[in-house]
Amino acid sequence: MVLAITGLFILASLAQATSALPSIFQPRFMIRRSTDDTNTTGVFGPDSKIWGEETPYYAVADYVSPPSSCEIDQVNLLQRHGARYPKKNPTKAMKSAIKKLQKVTITESSMQFISNFTYDLAEDDLTPYGAVQSFDAGIEAYQRYSFLVNTDSLPFVRASSSTRVVESAGNWTAGFAYGSNSTYEPVLSVIISEDGNDTLDDASCDALSNSDSPGDQESAWIDVYTPNITDYLNSGASGASLDNSDTQYLIELCPYVTVAYSERSEWCDLFSSLGIFPDYEYYGDLDKYYTTGWGQGTLGPAQGIGYMNELLARLTNTPVNDSTSTNTTLDSDPTTFPLNRTFYADFTHDDLLIAVYSAMGLFPTPTLNYTSTDDKETSAWRVDQMTPFAGRMVVERISCSDAYASGEGEYVRVLVNQAVQSMPFCDSDDNDLCSLDTFVESQAFARNSGYGIWDECSD
Repeated sequence: MVLAITGLFILASLAQATSALPSIFQPRFMIRRSTDDTNTTGVFGPDSKIWGEETPYYAVADYVSPPSSCEIDQVNLLQRHGARYPKKNPTKAMKSAIKKLQKVTITESSMQFISNFTYDLAEDDLTPYGAVQSFDAGIEAYQRYSFLVNTDSLPFVRASSSTRVVESAGNWTAGFAYGSNSTYEPVLSVIISEDGNDTLDDASCDALSNSDSPGDQESAWIDVYTPNITDYLNSGASGASLDNSDTQYLIELCPYVTVAYSERSEWCDLFSSLGIFPDYEYYGDLDKYYTTGWGQGTLGPAQGIGYMNELLARLTNTPVNDSTSTNTTLDSDPTTFPLNRTFYADFTHDDLLIAVYSAMGLFPTPTLNYTSTDDKETSAWRVDQMTPFAGRMVVERISCSDAYASGEGEYVRVLVNQAVQSMPFCDSDDNDLCSLDTFVESQAFARNSGYGIWDECSD
């Protein structure tokens, strides 16, 4: 049964299916069937594809089916939660910057809306638009991979315990059920606590801090790209005395207000007119590069080792072999970590996705730094294409017949936001397929626990 409430849908059957979960983890199924992809059709504006980690999901490329002599026999989905409200510290900073502007007279016409702007966003939680993103992703997953599903083999779904992640997983399962006309109703089977070992979160390494504040490279870049904007804002609101940090947080109001209300914010028009978003995009690239990406040395990618070893276990139908971030109690129990399934769906955060990409060897980028954006356009490291809200990686296991040019056997293909990834680290062929055996061998960093790097997490 589907109930319509204020333009959103609640799938009662899904709510009942999750009633056994602790109340704090009950998904709020604020979902509806979207009629189009707002980001693709430009409702949020063309610059909405360069908002870094706050970019609404969009398909980077059209989906390409495997070669005709090959068939997908297993899918592994790792997906970020949908669009959320700002976290606690950014919320305070945004309110502070707005207050500085609203206590003075604004004379610049493009800034007039700020005088009457009311900041009323929640903190940290999934937005209604974010719920829709996950719901639609579930529909898409069913439409693309329905041939892998039957009543005895539904997607096995896990989520990290953050409320917005749990809700995203619940909305995805609801979308999957909707796509199948309620023929198949997968449920969220495992919630992994973020208070302990969790392969779907990046907080298992004590040596890395989890701060919402910009790091050294990001802070330095703010002082490179925002001064002219800060001057413009201060000239249009004399006496506001904004600094560059204030400007950074004001820019962030654009994506956050947009995804909160599902319509383009006036903040976006203000900053778009000043041509700031390409440089704001680079801020996001630096942020993730130095958080859990290549720029964090080896401790960043080490956060992805646990998930990679779980992925290898699923691809090879063998027990998990890992001594890093896995929860061994869960992974050793076939009820909470089954093998021989055809569809796995895991829900996570953007920092963990970045760590997994880096641990696997995707998006190799030797250096990013705040002094120059000269290599930006050709760089593989584009966070808005890697981890947008509801961003996802799909690893397909593919069985090919002897008619396939590269030979009969099992292969692996990796897609990030639908774009098929080349895998030079495992000699992928012209179709970007890598033999399963070669793929497993290529993941020596994960299989060897980062060659001792993980031990530094507790030093």
